[in-house]
Amino acid sequence: MADPITSLTERVTPIEAGAPVTAAAFLGAMPALALGDGSILLGPADSGTRIPAHPDAAILVAALAGKDLASGGDDGRVVLTCADGTTREIAHEKGKWIDALAGRDDGALAWSAGKTVRARDPKGEIKTFSAPSTVRGLSFLPKGYRVAIAHYNGATLWFPNTAAAPETFAWKGSHLDVTASPDGRFLVTSMQENALHGWRLADRKDMRMSGYPAKARSISWTFDGHWLATSGAEAAILWPFKDKDGPMQKTPLELGGRRARVTCVACHPKAPVVAQGYDDGCVLLCRVTDGAEILVRPSAEAAVTALAWDEPGQSLLFGDHAGQAGLLALPA
Repeated sequence: MADPITSLTERVTPIEAGAPVTAAAFLGAMPALALGDGSILLGPADSGTRIPAHPDAAILVAALAGKDLASGGDDGRVVLTCADGTTREIAHEKGKWIDALAGRDDGALAWSAGKTVRARDPKGEIKTFSAPSTVRGLSFLPKGYRVAIAHYNGATLWFPNTAAAPETFAWKGSHLDVTASPDGRFLVTSMQENALHGWRLADRKDMRMSGYPAKARSISWTFDGHWLATSGAEAAILWPFKDKDGPMQKTPLELGGRRARVTCVACHPKAPVVAQGYDDGCVLLCRVTDGAEILVRPSAEAAVTALAWDEPGQSLLFGDHAGQAGLLALPA
């Protein structure tokens, strides 16, 4: 029997991004890095193209919207970058920063600036909602055209294309990021006070997930929706959501424990595997079923700030705060 693979470092192609990496994504098969200097780096290391999506500004947030990469900057602009390098300005919130951004497969896009949230449907029609306080996180729910909004003292579900009143889910404190489970049963936010909070949408049952030494600013669902992987500790913390009660009265799973804090997590799109980056620059792949670990990148200069899988799950793109990045090609 062959020995198990413990390292994939030789299958990583280094990428010199040249600026802190804000986000990573794939535009089809094209790797894309959104950078703190306002540019988008498209393509492999030896032939990449640098696109000045936000000249003289920093990209604060970025997300896939259909086949394009949407980016929001401290210039107040929301820009779509295509795989061919063309860009298109979608919005300009003059005098404001773009605080949060969310996209989905059909090209729908939502962004926030202060208390203002705008949703742009696949046809390009834009609707506006005023949140009760500054918005920190946005996401689309998996079913229907609904936007989840994280703000102070809770979260709101907004239906941009209907007259239905927004639904508010209250919990005291500052809510930062927001996500819905793939089956649409649960809504979860990360919080300022090093915890997660969740609601079961059917009956608004509260769920408290605490014990983090730092804020859990990176969250990712496993492909089957059974686990929610999070950063914020010296291991990836995975909360169980398979059963009807979610994580209530259950102990989370810990993967990839090290003497460094997990800063980013990205679940594989087809397998029970979590890619996790640490504040010392290390990147690991960890298997959910048995905790097995494979090294992708050893400790480096700076914290990992972005991780993304391509759709088939054959490539992993990562980047860090120092502008160093890499592209892992898994064995066929």
